[in-house]
Amino acid sequence: MKKGLLILTVAALGFAACNGGFKKGPAGLLYSIHDDVKGDSIADGDFISLNIVAKTDGDSVLYNSYELGRASQTFVPKPVYDGDLFYAIKMLNKGDSATIKIDLDSAEAKGQPKPAGIKGKYVIYTVKIEEVIHKDTANQQAFQSKIEAYFKAEGDKAKGAEVTNIQKYVDDNKLKAEKLPSGLQVVTTIEGKGVQPVVGDSVVVNYTGKLLSGKVFDSSVEADAKKANIFNPARAPYTPLSLIIGKGNVIPGFDEGVLKMKKGGKATVLIPSNLAYGEQGMQGGMIGPFTPLVFELELVDVIKTNAATPPPAPVAP
Repeated sequence: MKKGLLILTVAALGFAACNGGFKKGPAGLLYSIHDDVKGDSIADGDFISLNIVAKTDGDSVLYNSYELGRASQTFVPKPVYDGDLFYAIKMLNKGDSATIKIDLDSAEAKGQPKPAGIKGKYVIYTVKIEEVIHKDTANQQAFQSKIEAYFKAEGDKAKGAEVTNIQKYVDDNKLKAEKLPSGLQVVTTIEGKGVQPVVGDSVVVNYTGKLLSGKVFDSSVEADAKKANIFNPARAPYTPLSLIIGKGNVIPGFDEGVLKMKKGGKATVLIPSNLAYGEQGMQGGMIGPFTPLVFELELVDVIKTNAATPPPAPVAP
């Protein structure tokens, strides 16, 4: 299956809301179907695409597919127990939306450990079913073909919207960007006073990478990582990235952005997908196909290449 397929598990997600208007299910399940579209309900083995927001009952967001700019996809597994997340999802159909509250104590009693760090009685899922492809046991090839066609259509949609989405980001944030022939856009926030790197130089760079939605997916800055709730103690200490320009250790748009800076400078770089992760996206589902990226960069240091050593050949975008 293509990159971007996200397997949803009860241990990974959660939600919160008031109990008013909720129906009761087994194992403490509470659910409220907001939009109920007629059609065949979801079944084991079906392929579904859904937008989903996950919160604790303290209103802490655990996951939000809308921030990623695309729905999540999964094959529907058999519920682990009556009353779990997929038990509730199987009540729905394409076009339906619902809020689903999973009782953590009941889940633990059924053999599902409480997610680490989550306090409270419930995890709450707000879901919107965007697409359902029902399993075709008699013709597995036809089933697979429908799924591949779905991914192609979604990729075409993302590709077609990319230029418009980048321009909207520029307009909404009132950015004065320099657009390069490659399509990269650079907004200089602090003009550096030091040396400007060339291909082959070593550089030291602080960075924070975001989606156009503002969702931070990576940072070398500890304060930014903590603010975005992506801090990883195993990575500490957070330090600037050291790399050689043109070695291919980073996406082409990152290299090209740094080459426009001077030591001590800061810039916001808008990177189109052809200079990032392209039509495949990034493994793990955070960055989907045809996804433009935004990097906040600080050029901490530049170490010039020894003149006696020829620089490596530049990496083609």
